[in-house]
Amino acid sequence: MRLHGPIFPFTKPCDPDEMLYVVPTPIGNLGDMTARGIEVLQKVALILAEDTRTSRVLLDHFGIQTPIRAFHQHNEHQVLSGLIDLLQADKDIALISDAGTPGISDPGFLLIRACQEAEVDVTVLPGPTAFVPALVASGLPSDRFHFEGFLPHKKGRQSRLQWLAGYPYSIILYESPHRLIKCLEQISTFLPGRKVCVARELSKMHEDIRTGTVDELLTYYQGQSKVRGEVVLIIGPSAGSPGDE
Repeated sequence: MRLHGPIFPFTKPCDPDEMLYVVPTPIGNLGDMTARGIEVLQKVALILAEDTRTSRVLLDHFGIQTPIRAFHQHNEHQVLSGLIDLLQADKDIALISDAGTPGISDPGFLLIRACQEAEVDVTVLPGPTAFVPALVASGLPSDRFHFEGFLPHKKGRQSRLQWLAGYPYSIILYESPHRLIKCLEQISTFLPGRKVCVARELSKMHEDIRTGTVDELLTYYQGQSKVRGEVVLIIGPSAGSPGDE
């Protein structure tokens, strides 16, 4: 697969080959959308979106009228071959998710791999992803870390927590707000005494970033009537581990 340099202002590569653009979108604040990302979305033939209704808000805000099609975990296997056919017919396509960078706990991996196998060029624009600001703002060690993403909801969840308990550096989890208390309870059981950061509503008006022991945060959130916003959890290393030095 060929690599290409900067494309802003929007230009095609030197040859007329097809291109898949992976375009990060804001995790909350629309002001975080890059000028390069806007230009790419305006110029491609088709935009693939995880949820077209959610993405329509973003596209309308920036006056982007490019056709949009749903691409999510429930249909990505069925539509892959048709998308590769479009790309090989010299139709540039952009892939976006509801928020952040596609492929990071969001659909995208299968399409990118299929493009590589079909020798279709892929360009990934740099941009927002929730775990980086959460990790930096947490005050927990960030020189080495493990990105776990979403834990299994049921089967395999405890075994993953047991494995994570043996990891000596910071750990990053994604969690939904209605499972936050359960997740903190399990962290208290399997990774007791750890410092934890709960980061919610990142880049939004009600951004909330709290760091403390897991039991302190569990007590705090048990006292809240309702937790809103997608959650990033940073679990610090255990005391005395290499990651705590």
